[in-house]
Amino acid sequence: MSTLLPILPLTRLRISFRAAVGLRLPAYTGSAWRGAFGHALKRLVCVTREPACPPCLLYRSCIYPYLFETPPDPGVGKLTQYPAAPHPFVLVPDEHSGSVAAGETLGLDVHLFGHGNRHLPYVIHALHQAGQCGLSKDRGVLALEQVAQADGETWRSIYAPGESLTPLPAMTPATPPCPERLTLRFLTPLRLNSAGQLVSQDRFRFHHLFASLLRRISLLTAFHTDAPLEADFAGLSQAARAVETDRARLRWHDWTRFSSRQDALIQMGGLIGEIELTGAGLEPFWPYLWLGQWTHAGKGAVMGLGRYQIDLR
Repeated sequence: MSTLLPILPLTRLRISFRAAVGLRLPAYTGSAWRGAFGHALKRLVCVTREPACPPCLLYRSCIYPYLFETPPDPGVGKLTQYPAAPHPFVLVPDEHSGSVAAGETLGLDVHLFGHGNRHLPYVIHALHQAGQCGLSKDRGVLALEQVAQADGETWRSIYAPGESLTPLPAMTPATPPCPERLTLRFLTPLRLNSAGQLVSQDRFRFHHLFASLLRRISLLTAFHTDAPLEADFAGLSQAARAVETDRARLRWHDWTRFSSRQDALIQMGGLIGEIELTGAGLEPFWPYLWLGQWTHAGKGAVMGLGRYQIDLR
C-alpha cells in the first residue's frame, strides 16, 4: 500500500504568561483557555455584535467564526455533510494546576494549522486579552511576556509586548523514517468513539486510534489547506485492523469540566498511559502517527485532549 504524506502547514507557538497576583487554576486549564480565547477573540473582531454568528452578514468572512466556529465551506462538495469543520488550532496548556503564586510563569502552547496561520496576530492578541481577563474564578490577571515559535528543534522569540511580530513560515513537520519499535505515550485523556461508545482500556485497539487520526488530519487538510489529502481511506482503515499492540499500559482518567454554555458539568475522561508498537508493517500509518503529535486525536483535541508523544527506539 502506497503512503501519501499529509501536507498540513503548522506553526507551533509557546506563549509565556506571568501571574500578576496569586490565584487558583482548575485541575486542567485547556477548557478554561479555550473559553477565554473564544470570548476575547469575538470581542476583538466582531463588528456587527449579532448574538449568533450564522445569520450575520459577515459569517463567512469574519475571523471569529473561521477560527472558533469554523463553518464548512459550501463549495467543498462532499464535505458539506459535516455540520462544522475542525478548528484550525490546538491549545496545549502546561501541566501547572492548583495554586499559582504572584510572579510565577505559566505556559501555553498553540498549534495553528493551514490557513489558520494567516490569523496568527489575532490569535496572539486575543490570548493576550484572555490573560488580562483571567482564567480562574478570582480573575487573576495573567500578563503575556513572550511568544516563541518552534524553529525545528529550537525555539525562537518572535514577539514580546512593545516589539514587532516576526513570525517564521509555517511548515509541515518532517517525518523521520519509521523506527523498528516505538512507544506512544498518551499525556492527556484520549477520548475515542467506536460504535457510539467511548473506547475503554479493555477495548482499545490500534485501529481505533488510527481511524480518529486519519479522519481528523483529512478534515484539517480539506477545510484548511489548498491540498486536501488524497489517500486510500478504506484500504488504510482496513489494514489498521491488522496492527497489534505489543503492550498496552492504559488506564481511564476521569475529568469533568463546567460548560457555561450548557450550564452543566461535562464528563471529559479518557485514556492515558502508553502503548508499544513494532515498526514492521507500520509504514502506511507512520506519517499520520507522527503528525498526530501536533493535531492530537479524539474528542476535545482543540483544548489539548488526546495529546501523545512518540518515543523512538
